[in-house]
Amino acid sequence: MIGRLRGTLIQKAPPALMVEVGGVGYELDAPMSTFYDLPELGREVTLFTHYAVKEDSVALYGFLTERERRLFRDVQKVTGIGAKIALAILSGVSVDDFARLVSTSDVTALTRIPGIGKKTAERIVVELRDRAAELGGVGGPIAKGQPIPADPQSEAVIALQQLGYKPAEAAKMAKDAFEAGDTAEAVIRKALKASLRT
Repeated sequence: MIGRLRGTLIQKAPPALMVEVGGVGYELDAPMSTFYDLPELGREVTLFTHYAVKEDSVALYGFLTERERRLFRDVQKVTGIGAKIALAILSGVSVDDFARLVSTSDVTALTRIPGIGKKTAERIVVELRDRAAELGGVGGPIAKGQPIPADPQSEAVIALQQLGYKPAEAAKMAKDAFEAGDTAEAVIRKALKASLRT
């Protein structure tokens, strides 16, 4: 079991990233909540990890906070939710916002997260409502930094597509959210927040 990694961040292309530890490059998938606060490439980063083994695949997931990892694990206990949707949840809302949506039974807001339909949202509320206050547990970030943007709007479009949005929809979301000087992470964050309000 791999529970935590500390090494050099050598690649990031949402939702994938790579951390080199002792000469070995670990490939991980991470939610946008983690990408927002990743350091620059070449800097040290520490990630909490979740190691998943299935019949036909092995995957490693990374999170800057223990709360994110715990929520990632908790939501997968809901019938019909796997790692992909769990990542989409963490990419679309914060741990605290998700707990609030569950506790208030806000099915409509939950369905705005890519991959979550009405029935899945209803299952989330039914199966997690009693534990809403505990979702995500406790713990803060263990690494901070500022990423270096290349072409922020294009990067945001790609990331939004990987989160489940159709190409045209992702392009419109990124264009509407983009303002001069924004990083890709800022564009993605604003685009996702705007989608939850509509």
